[in-house]
Amino acid sequence: MRILRTPEERFGALPDFPYEPCYADVPTQDGGTLRMAYVEAGPADGPVVLCLHGEPSWSFLYRRMMPVLADAGLRAIAPDLVGFGRSDKPADIGDHTYARHIEWTRCLAFDVLDLHDVTLVGQDWGGLIGLRLAVAHPERFARIVAANTGLPTGDFPMPETWLRFRESVRTAPEFDVARGIQSGCRTTLTDDVRAAYDAPFPDESYKAGPRAMPGLVPAGPDDPEAQPNRDAWDVLRKWEKPFLVAFSDQDPITGPMAPLFSQLVPGAASLPQAGVSHPTIEGAGHFLQEDDGERLAHEIVAFVQATS
Repeated sequence: MRILRTPEERFGALPDFPYEPCYADVPTQDGGTLRMAYVEAGPADGPVVLCLHGEPSWSFLYRRMMPVLADAGLRAIAPDLVGFGRSDKPADIGDHTYARHIEWTRCLAFDVLDLHDVTLVGQDWGGLIGLRLAVAHPERFARIVAANTGLPTGDFPMPETWLRFRESVRTAPEFDVARGIQSGCRTTLTDDVRAAYDAPFPDESYKAGPRAMPGLVPAGPDDPEAQPNRDAWDVLRKWEKPFLVAFSDQDPITGPMAPLFSQLVPGAASLPQAGVSHPTIEGAGHFLQEDDGERLAHEIVAFVQATS
């Protein structure tokens, strides 16, 4: 596996993101090691909130949420998925598989950080990976927050918007990462924020992860990860731990998943009876952390406090 590492000087001017990166080595699954990066805020002994980003962002996406979580006494941990942010970047698209990303993230969260009683916050691919981790290791998780994400099985057609995105990522000579983030926001990103989203990728050779991810979503019933996701849904249909559905109101890609989680997951369906409502983050797009991260973070704090 050929691995690229973004020079640290690319991250020298990140707005509102003062967190010192931490690093850990995880197995490549072919005999080598990869370096994964993460940042954290809040008390080291506080309840853990594991914030997993998606495509094509990185932990910078959580910069507006981490102070709110930390101020509430929570230990917010935001990793960079392999291929993103400050984490190492396998250079070939074929190096990236759904199963490998699950295992890389599992190794960091459990083998290295030994996290327990985790509140998962999963958005986009953060949910596709995080939900699979939760159903495989339920003893590690206390509660789940699903935010603009899903768990596709390939049994139903994907939205046309997403299919166009997948095709553009596959065929475009240049993948404009900042433009991709902007297209999923309802607010206008400043130039320094756009530069921060571009920072992990000095040139196209570093973008195998973002290029690969759309093609790894199970979009057909015979996809190799379609059955594992069906099996995960079988577990979620019996999941009774607290499960918060916190979607935005303007995400055409994942929006239809919100009522499915609310109705099919027992831990979500029972929350209103416990006095916890599933929030809708109004005026926000796919990247709701960008559009109204503070509101989402406050909803997570209230959820953790109400279910502790």
